[in-house]
Amino acid sequence: MLLIQWSIGKGLAEYVNSKQLAALQPLVVELEREYAQQGSWKGIQGDHKKLGDLLIMNLANNDGEIDSAALMRRPPLEFGHPPRAEFGEPPPSRSDFPSPRQKPGFALFDHEDNLIAGHYIKRADYNKVILKVNDQDVGWLMIPQRNKMTDGYELDFIQQQKSYLWIIALVTMGLVVLITFPLAHHLAEPIKKIIFGMHQLTQGNYIQHIDVNRKDELGELSRDFNELALTLHENEDARKRWLANISHELRTPVSILRGELEAMLDGVRPLDKNNIGSANDEVKHLQSLIDDLHQLTSADIGGMHYRKSNIDLSQWLASEVNKFSSYLSAVGTTLQVDIETPVAMVFADRTRLCQLFENLINNCIKYAEASEVKISLVVEQQASPALVKVIVEDNGVGVPEQHLLHLFEYLYRVEDSRNRKTGGSGLGLSICAHIVAAHQGHISAQTSALGGLAIIIELPLS
Repeated sequence: MLLIQWSIGKGLAEYVNSKQLAALQPLVVELEREYAQQGSWKGIQGDHKKLGDLLIMNLANNDGEIDSAALMRRPPLEFGHPPRAEFGEPPPSRSDFPSPRQKPGFALFDHEDNLIAGHYIKRADYNKVILKVNDQDVGWLMIPQRNKMTDGYELDFIQQQKSYLWIIALVTMGLVVLITFPLAHHLAEPIKKIIFGMHQLTQGNYIQHIDVNRKDELGELSRDFNELALTLHENEDARKRWLANISHELRTPVSILRGELEAMLDGVRPLDKNNIGSANDEVKHLQSLIDDLHQLTSADIGGMHYRKSNIDLSQWLASEVNKFSSYLSAVGTTLQVDIETPVAMVFADRTRLCQLFENLINNCIKYAEASEVKISLVVEQQASPALVKVIVEDNGVGVPEQHLLHLFEYLYRVEDSRNRKTGGSGLGLSICAHIVAAHQGHISAQTSALGGLAIIIELPLS
């Protein structure tokens, strides 16, 4: 508040000084004309009264920019003429003028820094106006500056402004209080909820939901927080399922192997080739599971290597039909191939493609219990980008719709009993998903038109 008061006083003083300089322009012109007529300051030298008269005369018609009547009421010394100054007397020395404690007045100097007329106090603040005749400096007029307001009406104005400022400050503070508290609550409440939710997440409690019905940035942040909490919860569930499945899959063959070995060591079962072969089968099953897990882990960390080249998928698939047919015929299943286009160029790894389709065929053999398998190939040029679609479907038992989205998860099995008669580890389709993703493709599952399961593979054309 004090700073504002000081600023108003200083600003008003600067305004008055600037208006005074503008109002004194006629006096400057008059003094320059006086010098031009005389060729020197001889006509005004030492004549302090004449300088005062010129000042009042030139300010009388200035539309009130400076109160000329107030200037006329000032003591004569303020215009710079000491008592009984006569025209023609030599200019008084500076020691003849009043002491510096008196008010400074207007003063006229020649170009050699000699006082011509007026009242000059050395330690006072002045505005210096250069006087020119024929573009030559002939002197300057010293105009006292006003650093603070002293007249009654000016002080009344400043006092009035101070009162207004206090009123405005009080009203502003009241409005700030009325607006700030609701606004702070409006902003801080969702932030507090998010902070509390984040603290819960750090404690491992991922079941969190923040209800912030807003459409601003805090609303977007709360929605992102809810998505993060849901994702962490799903990942935690997947991790727990993964550990449970791994422990189960590893424990089963190890338990069987240990039981058979202990039976042979205890003499319950004879140590013969058949019993050793049975134990060896469990070792093979365990080795297959470990190999699949290693392959999936390698895929997750980018350890599966691909040697890709441009391949005509139609021609490659036609060349592999005989091998697939032999696999299926061994279990009494027929294979039907429907390739609509003669050319379908893709950028792929032949070895990984073989692994992909062998896993799909094995899945049909082990789980589908199908009598018919169909492989279809279609090129969709209208898609963006253009792609080739391969569908492997069967007429087997199929998969309930609620399981379709989870078929490509690690160790996921539709049958809860985990019947080991069908063999396998539940990792084949997960490996297929990694291979397709490495070829910038997409794999999905849906109900087949034949009545069983359909696996759809989409690969971009090269």
